Amino acid sequence: MPVSVLTRKWQTTIPKDVRNFLGLKPHDRIFYLIEGERVVLKPLKGNILDLRGSVATKEKPIDFKKLRDNTRKKVARRIVEEEK
Repeated sequence: MPVSVLTRKWQTTIPKDVRNFLGLKPHDRIFYLIEGERVVLKPLKGNILDLRGSVATKEKPIDFKKLRDNTRKKVARRIVEEEK
């Protein structure tokens, strides 16, 4: 059974057997899942953008550029009205 030591800075090295089993590489992120009295390590692969398109919606996606532009115009109009 692989064992590691906790340092004074609360760090530890994941044993080679565990790294190989999980397919971990330098700079990979690890998710700690607490289940009762145990903690499960899971590698976090990918990012939120990898999920794009995986959920079907009936609504059209929000165009954030258009939303920002409209907001800027409204704020500018309000400032001009206040100056009058």
